[in-house]
Amino acid sequence: MPVTVVRFNLVEPGATPASLSARYRAAVEMAAYADDRGITTVQTEEHHGVANNWLPSPFAFAGAVFGATRHIAVTVSAVIGPLHDPLRLAEDIAVLDLLSGGRLITVAGIGYRPEEYALFDVDWKRRGRLQDELLETVLKAWTGEEFAYRGRTVRVTPRPFSDPHPLLLVGGSSKAAARRAARLGLPFFPSAHLPELEAYYKDRLVEYGTEGWTMMPSAVTPLLHIAEDPDRTWAEYGEHFLHEARTYASWQSAEIRSAVKSAATTVDELRAEGVYRILTPDECVAQGLDHHVLHPLSGGMPVDEGWRSLHLFCENVLPRLKDLEG
Repeated sequence: MPVTVVRFNLVEPGATPASLSARYRAAVEMAAYADDRGITTVQTEEHHGVANNWLPSPFAFAGAVFGATRHIAVTVSAVIGPLHDPLRLAEDIAVLDLLSGGRLITVAGIGYRPEEYALFDVDWKRRGRLQDELLETVLKAWTGEEFAYRGRTVRVTPRPFSDPHPLLLVGGSSKAAARRAARLGLPFFPSAHLPELEAYYKDRLVEYGTEGWTMMPSAVTPLLHIAEDPDRTWAEYGEHFLHEARTYASWQSAEIRSAVKSAATTVDELRAEGVYRILTPDECVAQGLDHHVLHPLSGGMPVDEGWRSLHLFCENVLPRLKDLEG
C-alpha cells in the first residue's frame, strides 16, 4: 500500500495560549485516529522563534503521540542537530525509542536559518563540525558503553530499545551532508528529489567502505487536503496554505532545495502550482501517488476543517487504496 503520512507543524498565526493548546491536543487526537485506521506515519519538524508559532519541540510532541497510539511511526524531519546538546539528545531519543517500542525515526539536519542559531548562541559557521560531533556522539552513547567526550569519559543510559540503535538518517541537500552520512554508515535523507546527490552518496559509501541506503522524496510529493468541494475549500481556506508556502519561501535561498518549494504569491497561483492540492476523495485515489501526505492543520487551518479532511481521507480514500493494493 502507498505510504500514508499525517504532517503536523502546529503553525497558528496570532494564536492565543488557549487556541494553541486546543490545536496541540487536536493534533494528538488526530494521530490516535490515524493510527486506528492504519495510517503509517506522523511527520513533524523543528523551527524556533517563528512568529506563527511553528513547533519548536518535536520530541516532546512525539512523546505525546506515542502515548496515544500503538502502531504509527513518528518521523522528526528534521531535528536541527547543532542546536542540541549531544548527550541530552541521545538520552531523549533513547527514552522515546523505549516508550514507543522503536517507532521513532529521526532525520538530523543542520537547518538553514541563521537566526535560529543566533537564538541559541550557536556559531552558524561551526554548524558542520557541530553536526559531525553530534552524530558521532549519539552513536557512541547508544552503545551504553563508556566513551571519550570533550576530554572526559562519559556513559549514557538507558540503552535504546532498537538494535543496534534508533533509526537515524542524515538529512540535507548538499554533498557535505551526503559525505557525512556515508562516512558514518548512516542512511541519507535528501531534502528534495535529487538523484544526482543519491548517486554521490552511493559513491561515497564505496569510498568509505560503509553501508547505507537512501530515503528520498518522490519527484512529486504534494501536500494534500481532502474536501468534497475543492473550489469552496480553496476560496475559504486557501490563505492558510498560502501562509505556509510564503513562510517557507521567505526562508529559502538559491542553495536550499526542498521538497516543499513554492513561488506563489496568491492563492490562485498556489492552486495552479500543485505543491498543495485540495482534492475530492475520487480525485485523490485517481492521482495514483506513491506517498500520500495529509496536512490537516496547515498554516493555522481551523481544527474542524482539519478533521473534515482527515475523516474524508481515512473513510473514503484509505480503504480504496488498500483495495487497489490487494
